[in-house]
Amino acid sequence: MRKSNVGVMSVDALIDRFAQIAVEQDTALLGGQIAKFNRLYDRMTEVREELKWREGDQRRALLRLFDHPNMQVRLQAARSALAVAPVEARSQIEAIARSKWFPQAGDAGMCLSLLDDGTFKPT
Repeated sequence: MRKSNVGVMSVDALIDRFAQIAVEQDTALLGGQIAKFNRLYDRMTEVREELKWREGDQRRALLRLFDHPNMQVRLQAARSALAVAPVEARSQIEAIARSKWFPQAGDAGMCLSLLDDGTFKPT
């Protein structure tokens, strides 16, 4: 997906695309396909940035993914929503860390550590 395409998508379509990318990331991660994961991360960043620049910062719409069946989708949605919904997003990240569902639980735990020590500052 090219960046120009995300600019014409509705918020609902962007949220669906975000979830689709995260599911593909999960598959790549579990298959050890790091280069593919990184390319997907770049696509996810484009979607997240488009949501951020939409009127009213539409990243809050990512909260609807907190009930998604895929753990990677929930984790990426929570991390992406930290700047606009810090309490809800942190709660989701804490739940993922407690789940012991690896590798996402480890990623969530690291995210919490970086938040707590000030290394990661959501914007």
